[in-house]
Amino acid sequence: MEESASFDGHTIDYIQRASATGLYEIRGMGAKRALPHFDDLLLLGASLSRYPLEGYREKCATRTVLGSRYASKPLELDIPITIAGMSFGALSANVKESLGRAASAVGTSTTTGDGGMTDEERRSSKHLVYQCLPSRYGFNPDDLRRADAIEVVIGQGAKPGGGGMLLGQKVNPRVAKMRTLPEGVDQRSASRHPDWTGPDDLAIKIRELREITDWQKPIYVKVGATRVFHDVKLAVHSGADVVVVDGMQGGTAATQLAFIEHVGIPTLAAVRQAADALEDLNMTGVVQLIVSGGIRSGADAAKALALGADAVSIGQGILVSLGCNSSSYMHRGQHIDVTAEYAALGTRPGMCHHCHTGRCPVGVTTQDAILEQRLEVETGAHRVRNYLKTLTMELTMLARACGKQDVHHLEREDLVALTVESAAMAGVPLAGTHWIPGRDNQPA
Repeated sequence: MEESASFDGHTIDYIQRASATGLYEIRGMGAKRALPHFDDLLLLGASLSRYPLEGYREKCATRTVLGSRYASKPLELDIPITIAGMSFGALSANVKESLGRAASAVGTSTTTGDGGMTDEERRSSKHLVYQCLPSRYGFNPDDLRRADAIEVVIGQGAKPGGGGMLLGQKVNPRVAKMRTLPEGVDQRSASRHPDWTGPDDLAIKIRELREITDWQKPIYVKVGATRVFHDVKLAVHSGADVVVVDGMQGGTAATQLAFIEHVGIPTLAAVRQAADALEDLNMTGVVQLIVSGGIRSGADAAKALALGADAVSIGQGILVSLGCNSSSYMHRGQHIDVTAEYAALGTRPGMCHHCHTGRCPVGVTTQDAILEQRLEVETGAHRVRNYLKTLTMELTMLARACGKQDVHHLEREDLVALTVESAAMAGVPLAGTHWIPGRDNQPA
């Protein structure tokens, strides 16, 4: 007996479930299908033609400045690895405070997400980016002024062209009050901003945000990766200081499965197109590029920077660092096993994507008053701090191996690709050749 390639077990389950319920599937996290990724690239370490740097006596700089185009107070970060926008609502208040503490400890930024800014998040964050999303849930001009940068979100990599979701079981009294919503009712965010229909209107909105913040705060524009080359150009023409491009491996708290797996382009393809757009406009180094969507390691960050990013932003990796998909959580120094709770959700540790249910066994993606206490603030901050420090050490180690005194000196020439697809997407040669598929040069 042989399983059909087109109508395999997953497809049959999907059709039967749709036929029985008349509903599409909603879940959290990101795309699970295999996609070309940074793993398909290799760094060319220095040898004779280039000299490596000694890690124990030669420094490699990581300082990163974001928003220097127009803002009088650009963000000056110690590292080019930032924490992506994840809302209070999707995440608990304890998690948001943990992220602020961790980011502050390593000298980087964190981001609010949909639903507004919590006081705990603001107090714990040295550098806090405030998101302006289509929903405008929780949007507050006073909080805007308290922020250190503003991110105008046009779309997310997990659902470009679609709005966000927060199911009713996560809309507790505090979330409802911040978002001016009824408690316990599903919340759907708009797919586009209510006060503009194109880049000319975006330019007006960006100018309004600059006026309300006295031209001090950097303005980011975030797009989900689809027509990246043109979207980046339009963001630059609209006046953005920083462009954030989120590939389809980016995560979400909840959206339709059809979005997660079938809309957008991989991060690997997006970063190259975004960098090409900035080069085409002669804006490289003037407008900074942040890349997100499936960044997990220092190696991923190094390759993204080599392809033209100025910084990377991490969401799902941060959740895993906090304990997402772990089989236990820490309570007073003891590991408490929660494997049975995953089973009750119909999953197991390492495979969970039930962020939308609010029943997170380790207390990360929940608003339940009991479950959220499973993530202790200091424990979460310590874990994320360690994770970010490890990524930074890996990044600098690899940059020094390529002979770089600054991680921002990594370049396309430091990369080769393992597959024809990744070589074409990233615009780097296939390993062992000078051939870049899709370019005029021929295979060597």
